[in-house]
Amino acid sequence: MTERTIREIMTKDPVTVERDLTVTDAARMMVEHRIGALPVLEGDRLVGLVTEGDLIMRDVKVEFPTYLHLLDGFIMYPPATARFESELKKAVGATVEDVMTPDPVTVQADTAVSDAATLMVERDVSRLPVLDGDRLVGIISKSDIVRSLIAED
Repeated sequence: MTERTIREIMTKDPVTVERDLTVTDAARMMVEHRIGALPVLEGDRLVGLVTEGDLIMRDVKVEFPTYLHLLDGFIMYPPATARFESELKKAVGATVEDVMTPDPVTVQADTAVSDAATLMVERDVSRLPVLDGDRLVGIISKSDIVRSLIAED
């Protein structure tokens, strides 16, 4: 028996947005369509993915960078600087582009379901945009994979 492919279990033709859509409108679309992520397109090209987590990030308190006191001076701890800038950008973001994950992890439509599941675990993502070549044809979530396992029994 050959293993199922992503094409067989993906959500086809997912709801998409453009990068200049407001965060509020993106949130409204997610609620209306009962979905947790929106692929972001520029023309026909996938440029990002905006998730519920990205939208929630806007309401999270920004954690200010850590400062070290050294020889009567203060030094900003460098790793904290990058995280702070990223959190701040998401917190004040007004458009999808401001909060999306650019260049998201993707999977090809003919990928085996088990390979996509492994990729999700390794990359710590809950959803993968599905491509056929360079064209977006669907989206797959962890729950789609779980449902496919039940359907096999």
